[in-house]
Amino acid sequence: MPLLRSDPGPRFAGITCSRFPVGAALLTAGGEIFSGCNVENACYSLGMCAERAAIQKAISEGHTSFKAMAIASDMGDFITPCGACRQVMREFGTDWDVYLTKADGTYIVKRLEELLPLSFGPEDLKKV
Repeated sequence: MPLLRSDPGPRFAGITCSRFPVGAALLTAGGEIFSGCNVENACYSLGMCAERAAIQKAISEGHTSFKAMAIASDMGDFITPCGACRQVMREFGTDWDVYLTKADGTYIVKRLEELLPLSFGPEDLKKV
């Protein structure tokens, strides 16, 4: 899978506070890959996660349909998206793969719907 061979860029992370570098690579339905890294801020709530950075880069280039995302770090365990990232990812459907990776290259694959079950999305707004 080209997504796993891409460089999600945790080494570019702006980790001024947590020392927890994270990179993400997002595969669009059209086969393009967009990467992102976390960028922290002394005002913690203004920081940006790698997953949301990759999604925002893709959206800014006109892509709104995604097939998969790989999340990487140099930490020892599998990296999972935070709740805010899961909800942002959910905005674009639940039927895509999320590759949770370790620094040694091992990974597990979860469907987004597994990471955010019973979710609320754009189609729910149409029920009103």
